[in-house]
Amino acid sequence: MAKTFLQQLLSVFKRKTYTISPESFKAQFAAVDSGAMKVVEVNNPLNKWNAISYKANQLKHIKAVDADGIPVTLQNSPAMETRIILKNGKKHHFYFDTLLLENEILKGSKSKFIPTLSGNIPFESIEKIEIQNGGKNFNYQ
Repeated sequence: MAKTFLQQLLSVFKRKTYTISPESFKAQFAAVDSGAMKVVEVNNPLNKWNAISYKANQLKHIKAVDADGIPVTLQNSPAMETRIILKNGKKHHFYFDTLLLENEILKGSKSKFIPTLSGNIPFESIEKIEIQNGGKNFNYQ
């Protein structure tokens, strides 16, 4: 069956989702510690005169696989979003640049505007990790 024009148009704007296995995630985050988190500023898309500050991990690149299983290297940015899928089926969303794995607990921020809106997840409860550029207009200053 042929795609409709609307389906073709929407597929252009569809955000690609990549997968990181929990083992790969743990290996990539082995050198990231809370003492190395740095304060960064990003533009505020709602108020261009008031930047947003928060602590970010120092990862520059993320190794993942695409839907076809092909390895890719993604650049970390404030717009990268992470979906954590637990073994019980529940899902949690975080901004990738705020993630930290500390004492087998995954910690991260769910909002750029409210940094205290964060979460902690026991790492052994994670089934799958997905990442994508959320398309939000966040850029480091």
